[in-house]
Amino acid sequence: MKAIGSLGFIGLGVMGEPMCANLVRKSPLPVTGTDLKREPMERLTAIGLKPADTIAGVARAADVIFLSLPSGAQVEEVCFGLGGIVAAKGRVHTVVDMSTSPVKLTRELAERMAAHGITFVDAPVARMRQAAKDGTLSIMVGGTPEVFGAVRPFLATMGTDITHCGGIGSGQVVKVLNNMVVFMTVNALAEALAIGRAAGVDGALLFDVMSKGSADSFALRTPGLKSLVPDTFPEQTFPTDYAIKDIKLALELASEGSIDAQAAKHTREMLEATSKAGYGRAYYPAMIRLIEATKV
Repeated sequence: MKAIGSLGFIGLGVMGEPMCANLVRKSPLPVTGTDLKREPMERLTAIGLKPADTIAGVARAADVIFLSLPSGAQVEEVCFGLGGIVAAKGRVHTVVDMSTSPVKLTRELAERMAAHGITFVDAPVARMRQAAKDGTLSIMVGGTPEVFGAVRPFLATMGTDITHCGGIGSGQVVKVLNNMVVFMTVNALAEALAIGRAAGVDGALLFDVMSKGSADSFALRTPGLKSLVPDTFPEQTFPTDYAIKDIKLALELASEGSIDAQAAKHTREMLEATSKAGYGRAYYPAMIRLIEATKV
């Protein structure tokens, strides 16, 4: 792999901004970044980011570029669109996609980027925004062992659990299945809470007891106790519409493998109904509102 003397970051949103902040603070190399919004760029510039007005500006300044974007469509546009990374013909030789993107698209992008002499790596992240701020994300990487070894020190500025999952696309596989299981677990917790409340049991007590037994999980302790029990679903967390996107990616994988994932389909349907009911931007455990409103 070619030498790395500078870094880039594109996409400074809810997760991207704190991830980039950790990269800027902890990496010995200069970091150039850009985003459509000026506010995060101004905040990051104050701690040492070199701001760029365009994607091409980042591509001309950086050897390795990290992406944190809403979906695979934006990833493809940033890589191949007018004024994108490839069109810029800059110095960049490696792109690390930390977004959650379709596996098939990820592998296609890797082939297309390779034709332009650019290595494409998938490194999606798990855990909440606070973990992005603290630099304690779980990062799942797909790529060759050589490239993984080269980018790992930079990923370590953003996460504490960095796993090489296999070849290109493998990180995305692990990420979307992780999210699928979390969404399904939260669906089960929402149903259990609704049943418990209807039977006259306090929700906080129910989940506290469950956390001491075999039903314990991260989902119970975080979205369960911190969101479902107090019945609070803020818009600045992980919205229902994002959850729908991720579980659809998991179901696409299931279909490609001829797996009829009935439980995941049920959770997708519940999330879609939650969005249609007006909770698309709310934290996705808001699905309990529909469960409790549709008593038979």
